[in-house]
Amino acid sequence: MNPSLLNGSKTIIEYLARGVEFAAALIIGAAAIEATFKSVLLFFKPSAAPSQKNEVRLTFARWLAVALEFELAADILNTAVTPTWSEIEKLAAIATLRTALNYFLEREIAGESEPAQQAAEQRVMGAKASVTSDFASGS
Repeated sequence: MNPSLLNGSKTIIEYLARGVEFAAALIIGAAAIEATFKSVLLFFKPSAAPSQKNEVRLTFARWLAVALEFELAADILNTAVTPTWSEIEKLAAIATLRTALNYFLEREIAGESEPAQQAAEQRVMGAKASVTSDFASGS
């Protein structure tokens, strides 16, 4: 393969990986700002239900999970241009840690949001059943 083409490809991939990492940083920053804003509002609202506080935390966790996926994508891109086994081993360790973090974060999100999600689904299904029965009876 042409060495200049190979170097050009590596440069493009490195910039792409940096861009993906930057996107992850933007996601984390925006999510942190949103969570901070909502937390401050809830802090000054003594009548706020615990579920509202939990929703702030879960929303923030969901955005962190998205950002971790972006970081993992950047790691995958970086493995394409790493020249030594030492660098590949470091990237593999980082990717493993990020994957494990994301796995446990997703488990926590699923565990915490399940009751609320089920209640929302029941409300939606109840509304659909009501509309269907109204339509069938000609109301």
